[in-house]
Amino acid sequence: MTAWIILAFVAIQRLGELAYSRRNEARLRAMGGVEAGAGHYPFFFLVHGGWLAALALWVGQGPGTIAINWWWLGLFALLQLFRIWVLVSLGSYWCTRIITVASAPLITKGPYRWLRHPNYALVVGEIAVLPLAFSAHTIAITFSILNALLLAHRIRVENAALRDRR
Repeated sequence: MTAWIILAFVAIQRLGELAYSRRNEARLRAMGGVEAGAGHYPFFFLVHGGWLAALALWVGQGPGTIAINWWWLGLFALLQLFRIWVLVSLGSYWCTRIITVASAPLITKGPYRWLRHPNYALVVGEIAVLPLAFSAHTIAITFSILNALLLAHRIRVENAALRDRR
């Protein structure tokens, strides 16, 4: 039961972020924002949605309750604090698409002071850590590899889109 509550929390959190992203995206486009890399965007839905679906199947096949590794779950909770820091740092510029506004400043506060792509580092951790909290090692490895392949492309696209603003 606890595993289902955790998965429900993560799913609701992601849906809330998508709503926040869409609002920010509309505002950025109204400011003249231009999207880069739209072609790879649907693959993020497949990988991230598949990750949650695979975890739900894993939890659902358990004989009643899945043994939760509380250390890994604690680490996942810490990652959520990092997620909040990233969202607050980007504010109304945060969205799930790569949308750039030529007149907008390049964010260099919060974790962006030290990392170029802290949101992606966070997601790498989440994709691996949550399955490990449920002893779903195959899911952690499989989706970490799929996510890494997508992120390698996305980071190149994002860096190119922001090149003139560095």
